[in-house]
Amino acid sequence: MSIIVHVSGRGVPLRGNDVDTDRIIPARFLRCVTFDGLGEQAFADDRQQLKAAGKLHPFDNPDYAGASILIVGSNFGCGSSREHAPQSLQKWGIRALVGASFAEIFFNNNLALGVPCVCLTAAEIDCLQQLIEEDPSLVVDVDLETNQVKAGQQTFSCQIPSGARQMFLRGTWDATRQLLVRLDQVRQRQAEIPYLNGFTS
Repeated sequence: MSIIVHVSGRGVPLRGNDVDTDRIIPARFLRCVTFDGLGEQAFADDRQQLKAAGKLHPFDNPDYAGASILIVGSNFGCGSSREHAPQSLQKWGIRALVGASFAEIFFNNNLALGVPCVCLTAAEIDCLQQLIEEDPSLVVDVDLETNQVKAGQQTFSCQIPSGARQMFLRGTWDATRQLLVRLDQVRQRQAEIPYLNGFTS
């Protein structure tokens, strides 16, 4: 089991609300056989558009290179349910997200990867993003045990559904691993199901 109590790292602020999964990872990258390399394509279109305008997307800004905590607005990850979106963020290096709110399927896809998504108020998100923009070296700590997000001298109380929180704290978030460590029980149950054992009526 992989217990996740807290995640610490430098933050990367991503301004804006309603960032959908097509912006996180454009549809043309969904044809990949594996998720390897998806991190390089995270926010590909947004990054290209900003670069053409002479601006830098946070994922291209060297100040945030190596950051692992993504700070976002409300309704982040809305749109289609593509699991490639959280995969691309994780492959880029994101290990936790702090936002005003998250789309439900996106939240659950991150849970399946062991990437906590916790919520602050919109005002607190704005404050946290500003702190990081002023000092990109600032370390952000997401503590699931105390339900707190800390950045420098600031401490915020965060929210996460209790079921998801317990799965992180108990290390039961990885459904595949849960099956593998109970493989004997799975095989025993399989043997009890008639249609899996050639039963005909």
